Amino acid sequence: MGYDCDVVVIGGGIVGLSTAYALNRAAPGTSVIVLEKETRIAAHQTGRNSGVIHSGLYYRPGSLKARYAVEGARETVEFCREQGVPHRVTGKLVVATDSTELPRLHALAQRGREHGLPIRELGPAGIVEFEPHAAGIAALHVGSTGICDYPAMAAALAELSGAQLRTGGAVTAVVRRSDGVTVTTPLAEVRARVVVNCAGLQSDRIARLAGDEPGVRIVPFRGEYFTLAPRARDLVRGLVYPVPDPAFPFLGVHLTRDLHGGVHVGPNAVPALAREGYRWADLSPRDLAGTLAWPGAWRLGARHWRAEAAELHRSLSLRVFAREVRRLLPECTAADLVPAPAGVRAQAVARDGSLLDDFVFARAPRTVHVLNAPSPAATASLPIGREVARRALAALAE
Repeated sequence: MGYDCDVVVIGGGIVGLSTAYALNRAAPGTSVIVLEKETRIAAHQTGRNSGVIHSGLYYRPGSLKARYAVEGARETVEFCREQGVPHRVTGKLVVATDSTELPRLHALAQRGREHGLPIRELGPAGIVEFEPHAAGIAALHVGSTGICDYPAMAAALAELSGAQLRTGGAVTAVVRRSDGVTVTTPLAEVRARVVVNCAGLQSDRIARLAGDEPGVRIVPFRGEYFTLAPRARDLVRGLVYPVPDPAFPFLGVHLTRDLHGGVHVGPNAVPALAREGYRWADLSPRDLAGTLAWPGAWRLGARHWRAEAAELHRSLSLRVFAREVRRLLPECTAADLVPAPAGVRAQAVARDGSLLDDFVFARAPRTVHVLNAPSPAATASLPIGREVARRALAALAE
């Protein structure tokens, strides 16, 4: 068949745009079309996160998340400097508030050193040096963490990629033939030699449209944020995190000063009633039915119901949420917390109820799927894009 392009990328978030950018750098002349169902790029996970450049501290040594986050943090800063994208390297504190958290804090310090990160172990006086209003008995200072305007970075990647962007049309069909792939949207058909699925919250559905069973389903979790009221912003200088629970994939309520002087507080993590459900009122019967029909969702709930009950309690009670914040920032009150836009995490869940804790890619004939790329995917987008581009070019060569 005749081709409209060599590679069609489904998804105009930062991972899809980084893939287009990497294709242009690795194989100049490769024609790429990026399809985005919204009318603008970076509309979902890329544009609705806390903007943190993650250091890679939390991730298992040898995992893709660890390797790509460490590489990606450095490369993100370099890219932003070169392209004039707003960013700042701030460092962050990971704070233990009671003695039960000390073994986990020490384990994190060891992991950070294995990753080659700039780590300092601090006592209470060291905490106050960096964050005078934070409370804790010990902390780690991680010097490579920062903040970034990821939508602006996505726009820069889009421009540098040379790709043709087509927005405002959701993919309705993916048909593979021996000589190529046809991707259909309400606006047009795109005929390509290879298709790359970077659809984030819809990635498992796109895989099934292509005739591939991904073996996982996206179970959406809404991350609910507040900001500190102007009178309370001086309570936080940079980034302050709790010691995470290794049994749960979310980092807990933390404090993040943004590029404009505001301070984000959160997120908690609650099941969303729609894949793009940014409010409790956002309900998609199709999305909810799909989640409830997946055995892994029920097994996940049975495994983590206590932790999820605590998250729901914080979501429904500002008083309880504020109490959690005061563990790190004792002077913060419920009156200091102003509701802010939420995000939704595209979390892949296996049939057995396990949460995929690493980035996951899959190859099929003329197709590359990104099946799991939640946080720290924005930080890791440049290495992820290279890996996906490598797979796409291999598929082109077949």
